[in-house]
Amino acid sequence: MKKLTLFCLYLCLSLVLSLSAIAVQPAWADNVRVMAANLTSGSNQSYDPGDGIRIFQGLKPDIVLLQEFRYKNKTRDDLRALVDEAFGKDFYFAVEPGFIKELPNGIVSRYPIVESGEWKDRNISNRDFAWAKIDIPGDKDLLAVSVHLKAKKSSTQKAEAEDLIEFIADDGIRPKYYLVIGGDFNTKNRSADAIKVLSTVVDTAKPYPVDGNGDPDTNSSRKKPYDAVYVSQDLEALEIPVKIGSQSFTHGLVFDSRVYSPLDEVSPVKRGDSAAPQMQHMAVIRDFNIN
Repeated sequence: MKKLTLFCLYLCLSLVLSLSAIAVQPAWADNVRVMAANLTSGSNQSYDPGDGIRIFQGLKPDIVLLQEFRYKNKTRDDLRALVDEAFGKDFYFAVEPGFIKELPNGIVSRYPIVESGEWKDRNISNRDFAWAKIDIPGDKDLLAVSVHLKAKKSSTQKAEAEDLIEFIADDGIRPKYYLVIGGDFNTKNRSADAIKVLSTVVDTAKPYPVDGNGDPDTNSSRKKPYDAVYVSQDLEALEIPVKIGSQSFTHGLVFDSRVYSPLDEVSPVKRGDSAAPQMQHMAVIRDFNIN
């Protein structure tokens, strides 16, 4: 009888622990929020002023394709401090190995980065393509690529996109991994040659993320679609609406603090953050349910 009683107690305790584990399972266990972010401000094109940091804190992304990864003295310890403040001490990050370059690309992730590096951008001298393989939940991992194409020259952007496609093909990991290419493409429109090239490996078609007014453009004047999160078809099929507080955006959100309402849903963002001096881009976020 004593053994039976102990066995029953063991079963009850196991059930309680199992239910507790389910109850505390974090909201991001299945849903992954991916952000493209060139959100530096101020005369040094850095995150020092804090405007971009508040946007990170308010939108709570899981994976960030980050441009102009500059903070304080640009040491690795400084970048670690930026990640800790903007995202959390449990986040991982990768930056171009030659991160002393003027405007390095990087990737920040809630999930473990198992491998990372850079692919050479032969068309520009102050940055390359940063990539990371990320162990997201589920059976399939993610190859994330952070890009910052050269501004104004569409022919150069096309060449950059063609090089990037070759790097991805040479790596030989598709379709083993989901693929996301995101960041600052500096493209004047969605039909740019560079976007057409990238469409061979990621879905670049409509519908696009928009702000609360239905505007898909992402530069500071909201006239051009500079920034984007493009994903492979297998990941595209898993897209879900971006939900923040009372808001829901079916195909992703272009975040502009000047138009988002109510702003307290994305605290500590301030109304003028997206209009800060030298803030040239809006954040773009998309959500995916990977399980």
